[in-house]
Amino acid sequence: MGKLIKILLAISFFLCLFDMPYGFYELVRFLALVGFAILAYKSNEQDKKTAVVIYIALAILFQPIFKIALGRMLWNVVDVIVGLGLLISLFISKKNQLKHKL
Repeated sequence: MGKLIKILLAISFFLCLFDMPYGFYELVRFLALVGFAILAYKSNEQDKKTAVVIYIALAILFQPIFKIALGRMLWNVVDVIVGLGLLISLFISKKNQLKHKL
C-alpha cells in the first residue's frame, strides 16, 4: 500500500506543474496530508524514525487547513523535489529488500 501511495502522490505533484483548476490543488493538498500521515504511521510500525519525521513534516507542509503561501514557482519546485523523492524512495527500499534477501 505504501508503494501505491508514493506513486499516486508523485503523479499528483507532477500534475500540479500544469495549469489546473484551484480545486485540483486543494484535492492534492488533502490527499498529500492523508497519504503522508499513512506513510508516517507505516514507517512508525517499522521503527523507521527518520522516515516518520520526514512524512510528518511533509504532511504539515501540504496540509490544506493553514496554508503555507510559497508562491506558484516555489511550490512547483517543492512538488518536483517531493515527487522525485517519493519515486527515489521506492527504488531505495527495493534495493534494500534485495540486499536483505542475499
